[in-house]
Amino acid sequence: MVADIRPLAAVLVSAVAIVLIIASHRRPNLRESWSVVAALAKFGIIVSMLPAVINGTVFEWSLYESTGIQFLEGIDFALRADPLGIFFALLASFLWIFTSFYATGYMRGLDEHAQTRFFASFAASLSTAVGIAFAANLVTIFVFYELLSLVTYPLVAHNEDDEARIAGRKYLTYTFFGGGVFLLAGTAMVYWLTSLVEGGPTLAFEAGGMEALAAAAQAEPVYAQAAFFLLIAGFGVKAALMPLHSWLADAMVAPTPVSGLLHAVAVVKSGAFGVARVILEVYGPGLIHDLPLSVPGIGEVGLNIPVAIVAAFTLTAASIIAMRKDHLKRRLAYSTTAQLSYIVLGLSMLHPYAIVGALFHIPAHAFAKLTLFFCAGAIHVETHTDYISEMAGIGKRMPLTMTAFTVGAAGMAGLPPIAGFVSKFYMLIGAGDVGGSYWLFAAALLLSAVLNVGYLWPVVYTAFFESEDRHDAKPLLEFPRGGLVQSYSTGSDDDHVATDGGERANGTETTDTTETDDSDEAFEYAVDKYPSDHTVPDDVDTDDHGEHVSSVDHHGNHDDHLTGGPPAAGWQRHSPFTESTWLMLAPIAVIATGAVVLGIGPDYAVFLDLATQIVEGVFGMSFEELGDVPFDELMTEVTE
Repeated sequence: MVADIRPLAAVLVSAVAIVLIIASHRRPNLRESWSVVAALAKFGIIVSMLPAVINGTVFEWSLYESTGIQFLEGIDFALRADPLGIFFALLASFLWIFTSFYATGYMRGLDEHAQTRFFASFAASLSTAVGIAFAANLVTIFVFYELLSLVTYPLVAHNEDDEARIAGRKYLTYTFFGGGVFLLAGTAMVYWLTSLVEGGPTLAFEAGGMEALAAAAQAEPVYAQAAFFLLIAGFGVKAALMPLHSWLADAMVAPTPVSGLLHAVAVVKSGAFGVARVILEVYGPGLIHDLPLSVPGIGEVGLNIPVAIVAAFTLTAASIIAMRKDHLKRRLAYSTTAQLSYIVLGLSMLHPYAIVGALFHIPAHAFAKLTLFFCAGAIHVETHTDYISEMAGIGKRMPLTMTAFTVGAAGMAGLPPIAGFVSKFYMLIGAGDVGGSYWLFAAALLLSAVLNVGYLWPVVYTAFFESEDRHDAKPLLEFPRGGLVQSYSTGSDDDHVATDGGERANGTETTDTTETDDSDEAFEYAVDKYPSDHTVPDDVDTDDHGEHVSSVDHHGNHDDHLTGGPPAAGWQRHSPFTESTWLMLAPIAVIATGAVVLGIGPDYAVFLDLATQIVEGVFGMSFEELGDVPFDELMTEVTE
């Protein structure tokens, strides 16, 4: 353990940028430059610690050691750059660099309001995300976990309309109040339990689990079990485990850069990261396996089994729900819910290979999902198209964007050579090595991979293999809950029906109700009220039905629509260099390439090295040795 101020500096650098961004509100170029400079500085500070951390050094900054201030006995506000912390911080800081450029192109392309507030909140969110990564104990991670919810609220509610405000309140209710209460209760119980043993209370993370907690759990197993599930529920809210997931889809009303980074990396991944801390460094695989629940009619099962069952159910159910979403960002939101559960499932299986796969899926999913969200945002900025049913032939209008989307979709499905294949392969190997009932978890992984193809391939097919004048719905589930053939332009009176049952009005909003054949009740469908997160400006010419008449895009090209879907003359063909601005295209290309690089050369990727190092620290032996020890023997050794 080495005392060092760099963990604190990595947190504060973007906090300092907030002041500079606000002070530069009258100079947009300078304002956006501060975001880029802060992103580069944060990444540089974290990278400077990386070689030493890989070699076994842990950097720590403690408020108590620096100032003598301590909240309670055993509770210190401390930051620590260990392998698991730097794993998450490195990913978030690297992706922020490119998201800063992308966000500039997106916000300017739509001439969005309150851009200074947006970029200041964006910087604050990255500061708190790195605080979560470097938190040395449960109290510190709780503080940053709650701050993350507060500073991202302005981003979720950015549009300031009724829908955005409702989504923002729901976001705070779930993540700040709900998740925060669970996490605080679990933290208080761990503090009490560790105070019962010699050495006094502690909340500091320890590779393989807290020794004091393991000792206390022998005397108070029921309270230890309760604390475990409270902590998992607290972090599970942001990890979008069902039934705590519904805030995520509603938060898609936020601008796409927010959806991309905060809902593919910082916010949702902070939940998955917290679950990793609890399983690997609060309880540890040995204690979780050795502290079984007694289930009537079944017998004793480890604490990990209920978590694995919830994760398996979530990844399957969310994938099925995603298949019926016509709004692209909402389809991607439910995909995120499913993909996060891959991480939780891999961690809860407790097998070393499954844990490595779960950890590696954090960057694998981040690169692929960020690519998909970036693509959705570029499509929206350039064509104001948000519904998949309006994207037939859009591949010729946005060839680079849709090619990158194909790469991201392959990563989500776990197809080689994208990074998602590597992470899911490790998890499958882990499930297969344990055997028994774990084959059900392997089956859930395989089924979800098939479903991923089912809800993402139609987007690619529609973009590249259909044309504006000849296309059909091809719904995977052809009934009101799954999709209607009338959702595509057929020249009939039913052209306004959306694929997931809602009714699309004249280009600007949807009615979220429909009737089914077997009921007279109106059903609410999770479809954005507005088909775009950018409303038509007041000075745009419209006809009697509210449809946009003509406009000139920011390339100077004439375009005859601003409400989604192809213009009357069809999509205008563009080259990969002219389809959008470089501020958006460059990040899309780089992040999509990163997803491929992580898949082709995982052995040379620092994330895989860090993942294996984390697992070696948890189990106390080399990764090669772990592969030779049967799972039951390994759990026995870890427990002892």
